[in-house]
Amino acid sequence: MADNDALYDVRERTKNPEHASVDDVVELVLERAQHPRTDHHDGHLDVLMATVVDRYGTAPIRTVIHRVLVDAMPFRTATQDLEVRNVDGVRIGTTAGQFLDELNAQDDD
Repeated sequence: MADNDALYDVRERTKNPEHASVDDVVELVLERAQHPRTDHHDGHLDVLMATVVDRYGTAPIRTVIHRVLVDAMPFRTATQDLEVRNVDGVRIGTTAGQFLDELNAQDDD
């Protein structure tokens, strides 16, 4: 797949400095896992990520997010060799994609 056909508009794939980087997404995921939003319609994702981070730590979360956003791995495949349940790979990938969209929308403002 060519970079201009990126599934996700993440800087490492698109080479566009206007797009959020994987590190930006990871940091937002971890920040919200530590401080879940209680007054936001997507606050449930923050609580979900807090549970996942507590279960696996930060390194596997970072790896899954990179594999999904940059390497274009399917969510469940992104957990391979990490001792992360497939369903949690789906949760991590879904949340990362949504937070990436949010970060990129902020940059558009």
